[in-house]
Amino acid sequence: MLKEMKLSRLILDPVTNTPIILLKDLEDKVTLPIWIGLLEASAIALELEKAQPQRPMTHDLVKNILSSLNVNVSKVEVTDLRNSTFYALIYLTMDDKIFKIDARPSDAIAIALRTSAPIYVEEKVIKKLEEANFKNIKDIDQVDKSAELQEILEEMSPEDFGKYKM
Repeated sequence: MLKEMKLSRLILDPVTNTPIILLKDLEDKVTLPIWIGLLEASAIALELEKAQPQRPMTHDLVKNILSSLNVNVSKVEVTDLRNSTFYALIYLTMDDKIFKIDARPSDAIAIALRTSAPIYVEEKVIKKLEEANFKNIKDIDQVDKSAELQEILEEMSPEDFGKYKM
């Protein structure tokens, strides 16, 4: 089953300096952290800030190509979490045909933000994180001060950091 989510925030893990995107369900009950790369974080941050670079960045180029070909991004899905790696699909619609494109969640979300496509997460992904005893998933998004975030992250075991890949 799919759960619709939205990008809540982009934060930096103070211990590893790795960017984390926080997806939040529409009922504000579940927060899903996904560790991503610096380049993908920059692409997402640019879109969140509505910054217009002088030349199109890669995700903007993809959006422009799709638009020129009359291809619609109907949705993106975070579909699985296997061996500490998240998986995603981008659903494209063209002439009543649906195409599923394998993608990293960070790229899928960057494209979804640019095309206003909805973001979904398979419930099994959320359950896998819960089963892995990932602590403070709900609490991370409630933190407003970086000192409080650092305190929450310090309570987690070292294995939790860098464990989840893009």
